[in-house]
Amino acid sequence: MNTPLPAPLDVKLMNLTAVVLSMGLVLSVLAAGAWWLLQHPAFAIHRIVVEGELVHNNAVTLRANVAPHLVGNFFTADLRAARTAFEQAPWVRKAVVQREYPGTLRVQLQEHDAVAYWGPESGAAMLNSDGEVFGADVGEVAQDDLPRLRGPQGQASEVLRMYHVLQPVFEGLGMELAQLELTVRGGWRATLDSDAVVELGGGSPQEVRTRAQRFTQTLTQVAAQFRRRVDTLESADLRHAGGYALRLRGVATLTPEAAAAMKKPLP
Repeated sequence: MNTPLPAPLDVKLMNLTAVVLSMGLVLSVLAAGAWWLLQHPAFAIHRIVVEGELVHNNAVTLRANVAPHLVGNFFTADLRAARTAFEQAPWVRKAVVQREYPGTLRVQLQEHDAVAYWGPESGAAMLNSDGEVFGADVGEVAQDDLPRLRGPQGQASEVLRMYHVLQPVFEGLGMELAQLELTVRGGWRATLDSDAVVELGGGSPQEVRTRAQRFTQTLTQVAAQFRRRVDTLESADLRHAGGYALRLRGVATLTPEAAAAMKKPLP
């Protein structure tokens, strides 16, 4: 029996080269075919469906503004870039973008729920119900009775929480908390809807609330001693142990406890 001789090295190399070239040609054809398919108009994005409870935005306008930022087709479009483009629109808090075959992008939008103005009156910042700061055209705000909150950068959610703590306390006097500020020294300053300013001092939310309650529970009685109503309040300073300083329209006085504690201001 004759044993076949091994193929020469040059023949093996030629065979290997032929196999590699054949595979490369096949892969090139497949890649070209795939590229042609992906570029085919049938795979273009034909629709952008915008859903969600939109109060400050219009779905038609949003689609028109975002469409130029979409690069690629149904398969190649960058959904993260699309989401970013939607979230850059005013009042949009969150966008979820999904592909929906064939040729549709479905976008679920959530707008900010404005509960307060944030910062100086000259600014355009607002707070949503989660204590997040966002920029908006304040002229589009439907409510005209939102409070204005102020505080150091990064403290917006803390200021909003304190507002929710204090607002029910002042409602007991029939007054609204129009403004609340956290100063750089950690003290709280409230402005009522009557323009009266109340220095609340610092401390934990419970400590501040306790001082505010003591003030609101005794103000009617103190004002009556001077033949004044509660709405004649101009200012009050609760930063004194055992009492508070008070100014009514036409009257400046202290509670008896505060008179003895004027030299012991709280933070």
